[in-house]
Amino acid sequence: MSKGGESIPDEEWERFLRDAEAGTRSAPKEPSTRARMVTRRLREEPGPPPGWRTHDTAGPRRSGKGNKGWYAVGLLVAAGLLVVAVAPGWVAGWFGGGGGSAPLAAESQRPGQPPATVAAGRGPTVDEPFRGSPAAQWGDGTEGIHLPAARATGWMSKEEVARSLDRSLDFLAASSLDPGVLRGERPKEAVALVNPHQQDVRDYLAAAFDSPGRENDPLLLFSRFDKSEVRLAGDVVKTRGRLTFREGELGALEVTADVTYVYPVVRAEAGSDAVTRTIVRRETVMSWDDPAKVVTEPGTFSLVSYKADIANGGCDTFTGYLTPEFTPEHGAAGDGPEVDPYDRSKSMDTRIRESGEAGCGTATRS
Repeated sequence: MSKGGESIPDEEWERFLRDAEAGTRSAPKEPSTRARMVTRRLREEPGPPPGWRTHDTAGPRRSGKGNKGWYAVGLLVAAGLLVVAVAPGWVAGWFGGGGGSAPLAAESQRPGQPPATVAAGRGPTVDEPFRGSPAAQWGDGTEGIHLPAARATGWMSKEEVARSLDRSLDFLAASSLDPGVLRGERPKEAVALVNPHQQDVRDYLAAAFDSPGRENDPLLLFSRFDKSEVRLAGDVVKTRGRLTFREGELGALEVTADVTYVYPVVRAEAGSDAVTRTIVRRETVMSWDDPAKVVTEPGTFSLVSYKADIANGGCDTFTGYLTPEFTPEHGAAGDGPEVDPYDRSKSMDTRIRESGEAGCGTATRS
């Protein structure tokens, strides 16, 4: 059963995919204006200056069988990398609530303020890795990600929208929650959901894993730890966020995912019990395109934009892995502004704009 609407029987969907793969799709019949859409958004809401960790690939690509249709993809990547710096003793217990706290209702819209703070208490342990954190009341895995009710949008029926929302959630799970990916494996299932005809994105992804660096950082889309250095404390990742959708360019279904992930980790050595947390917030915009207008494949989406804020995941390091600190302060103070990594009351654009060109900010809590 699809979330937020009626479902399509699995056997019908599988038959559709087989038939689509066996046939050939028509070439684009009209130009895409996604690049202009991204430019217009930035003009209406000015973004930050080019950042120290900004990746931007955009450009038209001709495709099709003999016609002159253009398919252009605007890909905006803006990332602010944070490290946690707090006085000794502050990390533990900024918030009440531990393993037995009542879960919060789903986040169906942006909150009006950050989570409240309370008196300091004890910090996280292997048995209670989210103690002292607002994440103690968040959902486990995809349960913490709100899906809206489906409705017919653009070229899709209500049922097709519901199916695409589910597939968008699958991408989040495969990119940021999959146990193998968190252990450093390549996110093959997630990459398989990206339109293979979006060649600039596929090239970027290939470079990000073969030679990660400032311009090719896989952490902007995927959560990965070096299993020789750290491992998850338990098997639960806490999340809070939501998916929204609207009609995009050329009648596409445009889905935006804004989700914060909290990863409790310990050192890889057997018997290690010092717990720290890495907090990642990502905003990913996915376009489920009309195959009559854009060259795509069934069951895949085109990436419109993606942005990330990372707290206690490493600063100015480009190994392709999140690299949390285990010092009492959970990381050294950065040279950028202080940021609350649990504050979801500000949009990602606002968060990044406030960070400006600062390379390493200071997270106010873990």
